[in-house]
Amino acid sequence: MVDAQRFRVLLEEERNRKLELLTALGSDITSVSLARQDSNVDDEHDPEGSTIAFELSQASALMGQSRMGLEQIEAALARIADGTYGRCEVCGVAIPEGRLEARPWTPFCVQHASGKRD
Repeated sequence: MVDAQRFRVLLEEERNRKLELLTALGSDITSVSLARQDSNVDDEHDPEGSTIAFELSQASALMGQSRMGLEQIEAALARIADGTYGRCEVCGVAIPEGRLEARPWTPFCVQHASGKRD
């Protein structure tokens, strides 16, 4: 039997990290956007290398990944609340604790994580 309380703590800590990251990325995007408005720089031909458009793109991609991760964490916390945490959503088999240690938000056993649905 999985120690759901221990994994709840891990998931809540990870949720807090994601929320902090999302806040920081939001601030970064706002700052870069404001700098872009006040600048006459031609992003596409910036000789300095990293362009404002590239920075915005990277921050936006990281924000999307963080939001998706946050959704997975919230889903795992919901599974803890309803008593289904630690069981594969496909086959119902207990997810090995080592896998939960590495990815506490995972809803799948190793076999089904790879996309196999046999």
